[in-house]
Amino acid sequence: MIEAGGQRSGAVLGLAIAGEATRRTSVLFRRAARKSALAWRPMVTVRFVGSGDSFGSGGRFQTCILVDGPRSRVALDFGTSSLIALAQQGIEPNSIDAILLTHLHGDHCGGVPFLLIDAMLAARRMRPLIIAGPRDLVRRLGEIREALFPGSHVMTPKFPLQWIELVPGTPRALLDLVVTARPARHTAETNPTALRVEIGGKVIAYTGDTEWTDEVAAAAQNADLLIAECYYYAKPIKWHLNYPVIAAHRDACGARRVILTHMSREMLAHADEVPEECAHDGLVVTI
Repeated sequence: MIEAGGQRSGAVLGLAIAGEATRRTSVLFRRAARKSALAWRPMVTVRFVGSGDSFGSGGRFQTCILVDGPRSRVALDFGTSSLIALAQQGIEPNSIDAILLTHLHGDHCGGVPFLLIDAMLAARRMRPLIIAGPRDLVRRLGEIREALFPGSHVMTPKFPLQWIELVPGTPRALLDLVVTARPARHTAETNPTALRVEIGGKVIAYTGDTEWTDEVAAAAQNADLLIAECYYYAKPIKWHLNYPVIAAHRDACGARRVILTHMSREMLAHADEVPEECAHDGLVVTI
């Protein structure tokens, strides 16, 4: 009886050990699967097609920031020189699925009429296009297009064109991303906003042109990438950010990475002196 009991105990122990080994193996497989899923998660890339200010300081193109997610390509702002910048960098304008505008100054939105005219006359676009931006977007862009191309109001796109006015503070699903506009402090007539874009499991915050405010901080909170205009290095300037302001708020907003853009001649002269990354035309980063 003692021998038989020992055999039974050994069998039970063997089953327990086998069960524990199976459990551990299962845990390891699950961990490996999670790591594999993270490793294969589509990356998000950001290209600064244009990184300049209004006046071409440093020979740079006006603002145009291209974001490539898992299934879509969107442009953050589209300054007047954007078609030229895209052509120089070998990027097909028809590959852009959506344009997200922060405000209605020409160096941030003035390229849209040129894109639309090109899409209708030269590029023969057939793919849908979304143009989203601040309040009064449709009327104001229509007026700009008519001023630049008188008579163009009679032209009708053959491709699906959707205009969306973003409501500040309200997340809006577009394509495979979610965009939230926040009120910004810039020239009031431009209906200024900052943008928070969620795409491919990442968060990109973009200040547009603005002073620092609690709303801008909310857009930037814990972002994977904060793209901040840095117009001047030391000089305070109304309705814009300078470097001391960005340095004072950078850590509090919790952004994992900060890239400065929209730099004046004064800021460009000091760009090598700051620890943050500074954009240049053609810069591509992965987040």
